Amino acid sequence: MKPATLVLLLSLFVSLFAFSSGASDAGTHPAAAAVQPPLSAGEFDWRDIVPYLFAAATLPGEQGLKAVLENSKVLRVYLVGELRAECNRDTNLCAALSDPPRLQAQVTRRIDDIVHEEFYRRHGAAIVEYSLARQPFPFSDIAAIRSENRQDACLILAFPDRSYTAADLQAQYGPPYDTNIFQWYTVFKYRLESPRYTSKAMFEVDPIDGAVLKVAINLTTRKLKKHP
Repeated sequence: MKPATLVLLLSLFVSLFAFSSGASDAGTHPAAAAVQPPLSAGEFDWRDIVPYLFAAATLPGEQGLKAVLENSKVLRVYLVGELRAECNRDTNLCAALSDPPRLQAQVTRRIDDIVHEEFYRRHGAAIVEYSLARQPFPFSDIAAIRSENRQDACLILAFPDRSYTAADLQAQYGPPYDTNIFQWYTVFKYRLESPRYTSKAMFEVDPIDGAVLKVAINLTTRKLKKHP
């Protein structure tokens, strides 16, 4: 991992939980995201990952990160594209591509390998970062972070092509409940509230052209009050 990337991730991780203090109730976790044709940035909905961030926040580091990444529609769709590109070198893989259950199993196996190979700990956090290098694709990097000192979890995605804008963001989610203005970017903040946890999505936006650059989705669990 590049040092600059690490600094960015860790600084964002710290700032996220400094901001956080909210998400709809997870209930029963839905099944793993179905593999679908290549998606657009606007088809991504940060709220879909909230149940898996809740699971990650209550599981040990590596297990928690698996819970997030194995259920990330973005990562699953991307890996289907990678598997298709590798098909001409592996006839067994080609056969799997036409069999949805086998394809799902291949994708899950690939994600397990990513977690195993890219997992590391730094400054009280368990981290997996993976570059979505095969472009064009709506995202260029994905990272999952699990605090080892608190029941907090985070997913970060980078948008590479500047085609998804603040106008698109607000058309999809409505106006943010809050914004923060920094020297180089503006943060649009959205949240969901639950008695069990708090979840926030923070979209980094270029103030010059309105392009969305990154999104960081964090979740912090809440202690349930004991009734007498």
